[in-house]
Amino acid sequence: MGMQTNRLFDRATGAIAIAYTLTVDGVYVIESVRLHLSAAGGAVEDFVIANNANAGAAYDTVFATYAMAALADVHYLPVRPIILADGDVLTITYNNGNGRTYGLEIVYREQV
Repeated sequence: MGMQTNRLFDRATGAIAIAYTLTVDGVYVIESVRLHLSAAGGAVEDFVIANNANAGAAYDTVFATYAMAALADVHYLPVRPIILADGDVLTITYNNGNGRTYGLEIVYREQV
């Protein structure tokens, strides 16, 4: 029998700016980030997935940036595992200037 993986899901919804943070208290792997807008973003704004590293600003990383003007859906699947260390903060931002209703889902798991 293979090793069991317990996936964790964080979800958020609204019609305002996205300023999501996930602070990890161990070692975690980000598996995917999904965003759905009620219509294409329409404004020249970026959807940004990044890490605010506990080790300091020299280690902060932007994993992905999407120009949302013509997009209503993003499904970010890392090519290689994104490992967050204890105290790292996953940040996801989008200004949402046109007030689109959104559904945001982050799938992650503890690294064992």
